[in-house]
Amino acid sequence: MTDEIDRKLLALLRANAREPAAALAKKLKISRGTVQNRIARMLATGAIGGFTVRTAPELETGRVRAVMSIAIQGEQSGKVIKALNGFPQVERIYTTNGRWDLVAKINTATLADFSAALDQIRLIEGIAATETSLLLASAK
Repeated sequence: MTDEIDRKLLALLRANAREPAAALAKKLKISRGTVQNRIARMLATGAIGGFTVRTAPELETGRVRAVMSIAIQGEQSGKVIKALNGFPQVERIYTTNGRWDLVAKINTATLADFSAALDQIRLIEGIAATETSLLLASAK
C-alpha cells in the first residue's frame, strides 16, 4: 500500500532513478534511512518492478516508433499477447478498454523493418483489426 510520500518518491525515481537517497530524502523532507526503507519495501512488494536505462534522444536518432491499437476476435487475447511477445520489435503490450483490446509499442531500426513487422503482426491469428500511429516527436 502506497501513501503520498511513496507516490512522491516514485515520481522522483521516475525522473531519475540514480538520484542518491540523501538527495531524495532532502526533497521529501524525510530521513535517508526512510527513503531506503521505502524503496526496499516497494521493491519487495512489487510496487517497483525494477530500474531501467533511458537513452538520450540523440542515441536513438533514426529509430521508427509507433503505437498499434489492436482489436481481437472473440476470446483470443492470451494467444495474441503470446504471439506479440515473440516479436523483438514489440517493446510493450497494454490491455485497454473501449474500441481496442490491446495497444502495442513498436520500435524498429528502419522504416522497412517497421513495415515488415506490421505485415507479420497483422497475420497473427485472432487479430481482427489494427490501427497504427507513428510517434514523431516527444512532447516531454
